[in-house]
Amino acid sequence: MPRKSKTAQPGSGQSGAVNRGNAEHYRWGNDCDAWYLVNDEQLSVIEEFMPPGAAEIRHHHDKAQQFFYILTGEVLMEIEGVTTLLGAGSGIRVMPGQRHQIRNPSSGPARFLVISHPRSHGDRFNESPKP
Repeated sequence: MPRKSKTAQPGSGQSGAVNRGNAEHYRWGNDCDAWYLVNDEQLSVIEEFMPPGAAEIRHHHDKAQQFFYILTGEVLMEIEGVTTLLGAGSGIRVMPGQRHQIRNPSSGPARFLVISHPRSHGDRFNESPKP
C-alpha cells in the first residue's frame, strides 16, 4: 500500500511532498508568479507562471547555472543574442555569465521550472535598458 506523503517545510531541507499550495510564493514582473519548490544555498527549483506578453529583464548570474524546463505553453529564451523557441517538454541550459532573457510572446500562459545551482537569487545582475 502506498504511503501518504508528508508535507515538506519549503526550504527546510527535509523530505516530503512540496507543491504550489505549500511552497513559498512570490510575484515578479508584470503579473508573473513563482513558487520555491527547493530553496537552499546550493540548489533552487522554482516553478514559474508567465502570462501572455510578459518578459523578464535581460540579466546574467556570475555563479549560478540554470536550466529552464517548459511544462506548459511556449516561451522565447534569448541567450547571448541567440533566441530559441521552447515548447512544453523542452528545456535549455544557461551557464554562469551568459546574458539571458525569457519572454512569453504567445497568446497563452506558460508554466516552467527554473533549476539553479547554486541558487541564483542574490547573484543576479540586470542589464541597463538601452536608450
